[in-house]
Amino acid sequence: QGQEKLSCNPKKENGTHVVLCELGNPMKAGARITVDMELSVSGLEDLGDAITFHLQLRSKNSPSPSNASVMVTVPVEAQAVMELRGNSLPAAILLPTIWHRVEGSRRLEDHGISVEHIYELHNKGPSTVSGVTLHLAVPTQLGGRVLFYLLELGTEGGMNCTDPPNLNAEQV
Repeated sequence: QGQEKLSCNPKKENGTHVVLCELGNPMKAGARITVDMELSVSGLEDLGDAITFHLQLRSKNSPSPSNASVMVTVPVEAQAVMELRGNSLPAAILLPTIWHRVEGSRRLEDHGISVEHIYELHNKGPSTVSGVTLHLAVPTQLGGRVLFYLLELGTEGGMNCTDPPNLNAEQV
C-alpha cells in the first residue's frame, strides 16, 4: 500500500557493478512488496544483443538458503537514425546547344562542364554506428552517350572509399 522511493547505492564488488537498495527496516513478517527499477547502462554498443542482470534478495536479520536469486536477461537494440544529404556545385548547368566533346583530349574543359557532387552521411543518434556501407550509383551514360564522366572520389572523416572500375578511364 502506498509508494516509497528506494534508497539505492551503486558500488563495485569483486569487479562487478552492484546496486544495493534498502527495501525496509524492519520489515513485517509475511510482507509482500513490488519493486520497479529503472537502470541506465552505458557502453552497450559492443556487448551483443542482450544484457543479463543477477537480482538477489538478502535479509540481514536471518541468513537463509532461501534468499531468492533470479537472472533477468534484457534484449539490447542499438538504434541510430542515419540521414544522407547531398549537394551539387554548381546547382544548375546550362549546356550550349552546339557543343561536342573533343575525343582523345586530356583537358577537362574539352570533356564538359565540371560538376562536384558532395554527400554527407549524418548519424542523428541516439546510438553510435560502425560498419556503415554507402553505395552510390551514378549514371555515366544516357542513350549510349557519356552523361557523367567520373574523375575522382574522396572521403573525409576516417572513411574508406572504393573506386569504381571506370573511374577516369581516359586519364583526363
